[in-house]
Amino acid sequence: MSKHLKTGLYWFLALQFALGAVTKYWPGDTIFSTAYSVKFVDWGYPSWMRFVVGALEGVAAVLLVIPDRRTRFMGATTLMFVLTGAVTTHIVNHDPAVESWAAPTHLVIMGVLALANWPADWRHVLRAPTAPTARTPRPSNETTRVQHL
Repeated sequence: MSKHLKTGLYWFLALQFALGAVTKYWPGDTIFSTAYSVKFVDWGYPSWMRFVVGALEGVAAVLLVIPDRRTRFMGATTLMFVLTGAVTTHIVNHDPAVESWAAPTHLVIMGVLALANWPADWRHVLRAPTAPTARTPRPSNETTRVQHL
């Protein structure tokens, strides 16, 4: 897959989730559906939970477009947690497939992206990247003997 195609895919997905984040904050009905303040209450969550979900979606969307494997991994895994909640909510509430197909589809896509950006060492996910440092030469035995005298 070419680099431009991958970048376009990340931007496309990030825009979808950024739009989803905006609709979570929208006070009334959207062009897509009824207001999320009403939907969240109907699903059994407090109305303010939409702000938490919207913030997570917005932050994850930004992380997806940063061209770094670790940030893309963090964005994809964040969205996997959010989407797992969304899929579970749709299953528990017996929502029709017409309304709930997007969550499981995006969950699978985010799983693939998380695996594609999996860090070589999981401990490096939260560690700041380090710049390569110049190696300092080890002192020879003669130098250390002189220092001890």
